[in-house]
Amino acid sequence: MIVVLRLRRRTEARSRLDEKFTVVIVLALGVLLAPTSVGQGILGFLTQLIQGVSQSSF
Repeated sequence: MIVVLRLRRRTEARSRLDEKFTVVIVLALGVLLAPTSVGQGILGFLTQLIQGVSQSSF
């Protein structure tokens, strides 16, 4: 939810520091979620979604 709220802000209103802070938050959440069962479930879902889209485009 934090990431969604930060990314909803208009691009013109962001400073370089604000953009870097958003990247740090996304990376930190990625590191925290990756080893959990929730993170693995999200990864599995995204993998299936990407495979389905790539197969349907050919």
